[in-house]
Amino acid sequence: MEYRHWGFYGLVFVLVVVLHSTNGDLDYSIQEELKHGSIIGNIAKDLGIDVGRMTARKARIETEEIASVHCDINLRSGDLTVAKRIDREELCGEKALCVLKFELLLESPLELHRISLKIDDINDNTPLFPKDTIKLEIGESAVKGARYRVNAAHDADIGQNGVQSYILQENRHFILNTQTTSAGIKYAELVLEHELDREEQQEMQLLLTALDGGSPQRSGTVTIDVTVLDANDNAPVFSQAVYEASLPENAPLKTHVITVSATDADDGVNGEVTYEFSKMSDKSRKLFSLDLQTGHVTVIGDIDFEEGSKYELYVEAKDGYGLSTDTKVIILITDDNDNAPVISLKSLTNPVPENVSPGTEVGIINVQDKDSEQNRQVRCFIEQNVPFKLIPSIKNYYSLVTTDQLDRELIPHYNVTITAVDAGSPPLSSFITVQVSIADVNDNPPVFDEQSYSAYVSENNKPGHSLCSVKAHDPTGDKTVQ
Repeated sequence: MEYRHWGFYGLVFVLVVVLHSTNGDLDYSIQEELKHGSIIGNIAKDLGIDVGRMTARKARIETEEIASVHCDINLRSGDLTVAKRIDREELCGEKALCVLKFELLLESPLELHRISLKIDDINDNTPLFPKDTIKLEIGESAVKGARYRVNAAHDADIGQNGVQSYILQENRHFILNTQTTSAGIKYAELVLEHELDREEQQEMQLLLTALDGGSPQRSGTVTIDVTVLDANDNAPVFSQAVYEASLPENAPLKTHVITVSATDADDGVNGEVTYEFSKMSDKSRKLFSLDLQTGHVTVIGDIDFEEGSKYELYVEAKDGYGLSTDTKVIILITDDNDNAPVISLKSLTNPVPENVSPGTEVGIINVQDKDSEQNRQVRCFIEQNVPFKLIPSIKNYYSLVTTDQLDRELIPHYNVTITAVDAGSPPLSSFITVQVSIADVNDNPPVFDEQSYSAYVSENNKPGHSLCSVKAHDPTGDKTVQ
């Protein structure tokens, strides 16, 4: 992420938009990189919630992504605020639409509202070429109009903030032509305007600049070293326009993923093809390698479906004297059931009065599983013979409720074990133990140790002389009365 010219963005008016609110759901829109504490919107006002009750109802933001809460709520004002740095490129990469989804949870009664936060791109990244220098070797017999493709510059920003145009330094032999691939990637072509003469000039340097469409505009440059050689009139041709492969997550290092193959109709050095990645994300670069000679793509990092389910790589085939073409490689990651459910105790009334009626809610449980589809389907239950049960509530929340009358004098506390099992094969499970203490209420009268007492008294005793001793016991609080 590039932060040059950041002071400019501090002067930009920050626009926060509430797109709509229906059925208790809210949609907001903000720019990325807002300062910590910036107000996104007022949840209490937009949902019609009494802000004075938000603290009592334990209002809070919940998200399925553990340790990834980017927003917080001010319980005194009801404002939804930025809690940590929001970088659109880090969160969503090259996706055109970047939306964070989370939930507002309130208790007493349990209430859940879905919130969507659309992150708008700002121009905070500079166009970058894959290499600092591009080497081209062009035969002197090349005719006017011959075209030589240059690897596209990459800008982590999207839309108008991405790469929009190229400028070629003025020179005698080449002009510039900007093209767009079917995927919307803009790249430059050098077009030969005046024929080359190796005896007149054997080498030359050209400066190519990539420009984005942001404001202020950002640019990146690359030097093109041109060497004039004999004719090389055929570029490599890939056997497929697009390659696709499927790879299971947790695949071992050095696992073969796919092989790309290109041929060149020229002879000798002109027909010798080598391969290299022309465009790929930093994450992909840490996961896959490409053999220069064979075109084998192999695994060099930890493949995790939860970190990424699809990767797109661009491979360039180049012949011995610089003619090249590229192809697209799509790698789909299949999910493995490698994540056990995570049980979270979100709320607990402790201790619980012994006189509560059956069906009273005493706790809220949340269960998450990072796997996908069938592997993330979770069943949550209590196997013990205890006066509590779990009732499914909203989404992946459960209410812990009493099922019978409680009696502190019989059992002062319970250790309730909650188990979650997913539907994967083989299934994975986890559990937590919740201790619920029972609070005493005055529901027992004192009881004498004996039903009757008798004593023999001598006559003429002085006043205040002890005649006998009686004792009573109160089960409430284990009190002894004498």
